[in-house]
Amino acid sequence: MIVKMLHDKGFKAEHAYTAGFVSIGLSIASWCGSMKLEPLGVSRADRWGIFVGEWAPTFFGLGLALAQYERDENTLHSVTH
Repeated sequence: MIVKMLHDKGFKAEHAYTAGFVSIGLSIASWCGSMKLEPLGVSRADRWGIFVGEWAPTFFGLGLALAQYERDENTLHSVTH
């Protein structure tokens, strides 16, 4: 249901994959930034890096679901036309 809604709003599998790769970069950037800017050091930086790093698998999973939905939709259209 969510995958169909996202697809209907124009969100494609490629967008989700891109968001996954961007979140990996953000995870590294947040870890590095926290290491330099936070007075609490490595433990706080690790928590920030892990928090943002959790987004990547979510986006990749969403990308796989969207890709399957798009493939199934294309198959359905080719059969009916």
